[in-house]
Amino acid sequence: MGAEPVSDGSTPVTVRSAVRPGSDGEHALQERMGTTERADRFYADQVLDRLNDRMQEFVGRQEMFFLATADRHGECDSTFRAGPPGFLQVVDDKTLVYPEYRGNGVLASLGNIEENPHLGILMVDFLRDRIGLHVNGRARIVPDADMRAAYPDLPTDPAPGRRAQLWVEVSVEEAYIHCAKHIPHLQEVPPQEHGRRAWGADDVKRKGGDFFGAAAEAKEREPHRRQAPPARAFRAAAEQVLADARKRRTPEPEHQPFTGWFV
Repeated sequence: MGAEPVSDGSTPVTVRSAVRPGSDGEHALQERMGTTERADRFYADQVLDRLNDRMQEFVGRQEMFFLATADRHGECDSTFRAGPPGFLQVVDDKTLVYPEYRGNGVLASLGNIEENPHLGILMVDFLRDRIGLHVNGRARIVPDADMRAAYPDLPTDPAPGRRAQLWVEVSVEEAYIHCAKHIPHLQEVPPQEHGRRAWGADDVKRKGGDFFGAAAEAKEREPHRRQAPPARAFRAAAEQVLADARKRRTPEPEHQPFTGWFV
């Protein structure tokens, strides 16, 4: 973990262990910013390659986490996952699994994992401990039946209509703290105040509607595309217009030959 200065008779060169956590980019920036020593202390004291007992207990009571993925080009996506306590399951100190439910059909995170298995998970406890836990690792997508065959004790979600379609299995590579600084302390709203959640609903309003006005803007930008009739109906109408024109058509004068349709 430490640095070993070596010299070839010129300026000393810093050599670091190949197993030092973090990316080459962060290591280079630490050198430029003069934070290498502090970073090494953090790596040595806080970064594990597994989930210890206290981390496993923390994971087991979380109801949400933030997920970061990237495709094979490095294009990133961040999103949010939620469920009852324990929906993010600790299989062992090196393995986590979580369910993927029916959503908007885009499948951005799963699509990224198909191309690039590296992901980052951030859990933040806003209610009790006001602390966070980072987990970085490699993931694979597993069908629900296969996952339950491998892990028969996986729970079934109690929410009506909420059933896992797929699972993501995460092999833990790094686990470390996110400090309490600046994490707000929130209070949980009683269930009767926020009402019953409609998992998997297609009701646009219950899912948030057009809260940010994106759909309205798209409609204003491309009204012709949204209001265009289906292709089959358009073809049928065009054929009818042509048929009517043939019935009414008279021979063209010889000095005005028909040259085609112009719009």
